[in-house]
Amino acid sequence: MHDIKLIRDNRDAFIAGLCRRAAEFDGKPTAEVVADILDLDARWRGAKASFEQHRARQNEASRAIGQAKAKKDEAGAKALLDEVASLKGALQKDEADQRDLEAELKRRLEVLPNIPAPDVPVGPGEEFNVPVAARAWGTPPKFDFKPKEHFELGEALGLMDFERAAKVSGARFVYLKGALARIERALGAFMLDLQTDANGYTEIVPPLMVRDDAFYGTGQLPKFEEELFWAPTGDSRFGLIPTAEVPLTNYVREELLDEAQLPMRVTAWTPCFRAEAGAAGKDTRGMIRQHQFSKVELVSITTPEQSAAEHERMTDCAQEVLKRLGLAHRVVTLCTGDMGFTAQKTYDIEVWLPGQDRFREISSCSNCGDFQARRMDARYRPKEGKGTRLVHTLNGSGLAVGRTLVAILENYQDADGSIRIPDALQPYMGGLKKIEKR
Repeated sequence: MHDIKLIRDNRDAFIAGLCRRAAEFDGKPTAEVVADILDLDARWRGAKASFEQHRARQNEASRAIGQAKAKKDEAGAKALLDEVASLKGALQKDEADQRDLEAELKRRLEVLPNIPAPDVPVGPGEEFNVPVAARAWGTPPKFDFKPKEHFELGEALGLMDFERAAKVSGARFVYLKGALARIERALGAFMLDLQTDANGYTEIVPPLMVRDDAFYGTGQLPKFEEELFWAPTGDSRFGLIPTAEVPLTNYVREELLDEAQLPMRVTAWTPCFRAEAGAAGKDTRGMIRQHQFSKVELVSITTPEQSAAEHERMTDCAQEVLKRLGLAHRVVTLCTGDMGFTAQKTYDIEVWLPGQDRFREISSCSNCGDFQARRMDARYRPKEGKGTRLVHTLNGSGLAVGRTLVAILENYQDADGSIRIPDALQPYMGGLKKIEKR
């Protein structure tokens, strides 16, 4: 959410920043959208000023009634009583105008995306993303046979079953069995151990179902309601989390922290649920894009001064998982048109998949600035100075467990269809070094 005072005081800069995202919103030029918002703001402030003026006059007239009666001025008292009665109606109208205008202003503001950081590349889509050369790691493996895709390998091993899952739940679900089920469990435990033991994140087991307010705080509502799965409960509802970012970031909603508590770093390994609305025809085979998957999420709560450095650190932490698993990958800075709604800046980590012969996203690490904090009313008390400030929030995948399993299957396959287990995972697999068809 944006600060209306910031927009009011920095109109041209705000329009320029928003234009880096898109030239128009809802079919209207960006400058016109902002002009409409500022017009609403002016009308809301006008209604507020009118209310204050009418209330001041009502108080003044009420005092004057007593004075008129003390002077036996019945005509004057009657006129003042009539005025007070009419002012009551004016005050009610002012209050209604304020309420309606404020609600409409909030509605207009809450669907506008975050302003990109100055160093984010401008472009409408992923083809304008920029690789970060210094963060590239590893060399894609060479094979003396044509490498298969993960679903071909998993199905041939008899350990990955999409057909039975479709009978039970429909498309975009899978049964994992035996060693593949164990390697998914091993990956989650390995990632959590790395992030907690080596990187200083505190493990949390969060709620998997949250209320509308939590989705609003992290920006899924109101704009992306169709992306969520809902569980009605009488007159209310819960939503299944699409990522642990939602409950982890909302951990500090409506809180006032001390600066000494920051940065706060938390992590969770959870199932995630996504309707994948708009993804028809994309990755229809395999585990790349599913309605249910598991992920280890990283969330940081920081001061504004810390957030840029924390973003680099978080990306390092996510990359370390791939490095220890020996998986070649690269990092790209997302352009303005490919970035998420709440992000100021995002790094995508893309792992090499030999079966697809290309890099695919396995993690996104985003700095959201104070955008989510304003929606959640999450603040901190600085060590020096008075007042409070909004925290900055960051989130990243460390990593998507299913996609990491995909990467291991494709990168560690042998010609006979067996899968070697990366050294880092073998202690979590009871010493198993290879998955073979039985």
